[in-house]
Amino acid sequence: MLDDLIAPNLKIIFCGTAAGSISAERKQYYAGPGNKFWSIIHKVGLTPHQLSSRDYHDLLEYGLGLTDVVKGQSGNDSAIDFQQSDPASLTEKMLKHQPSVLAFNGKKAAQVFLRRKKIEFGLQAEVIGRTRLFVAPSTSGAANGYWDQDIWFELAALVEGNIS
Repeated sequence: MLDDLIAPNLKIIFCGTAAGSISAERKQYYAGPGNKFWSIIHKVGLTPHQLSSRDYHDLLEYGLGLTDVVKGQSGNDSAIDFQQSDPASLTEKMLKHQPSVLAFNGKKAAQVFLRRKKIEFGLQAEVIGRTRLFVAPSTSGAANGYWDQDIWFELAALVEGNIS
C-alpha cells in the first residue's frame, strides 16, 4: 500500500502494522483523523514543528523513517492477514539501513514481527545488528485506551542519547 520511507543510518524507523484505510486511500502514513502520530513526534521533540501526513516524506530530514510489518494490505488490524507479514524482509531492511532504533507503533506490530504474544512497552532485549527495538503505544485513535505519551518521551530520550 505505502512505500517504505527508509534511508541509511536514521535515528528511528517507525513500524506500524499496516496502512489504515484512510492512509492507503490518501497514500500517506498516519492519515486517519484520530491518529496522534504527527502530534506526538513533535511533542517529544523528534521534529521541530508539527508535520502532517501529507508531509511524511520530510521525516527523512529529521532522521526518521516509516514502514509496516504487513505490506500490500490496508485497514484495521481485524482486516489484516498477519500471516502475510514478512519478518525476514523487515530484518533485512534493518540490517541494510541500520537505524539506531526500530520503533514499533503499537504492541500488535511488535507481536507480529517478534512472533510472540507477550510484549511490554519500551526497549526490548532483541537487537538487529546495531538496531535496538522499542515498542511504543499505538498512536491509532482505536487504541486510545492504551495511550501513554510518557513511553514516547522515553523513545525520544533513547535516540537523543539521554538513556541507554
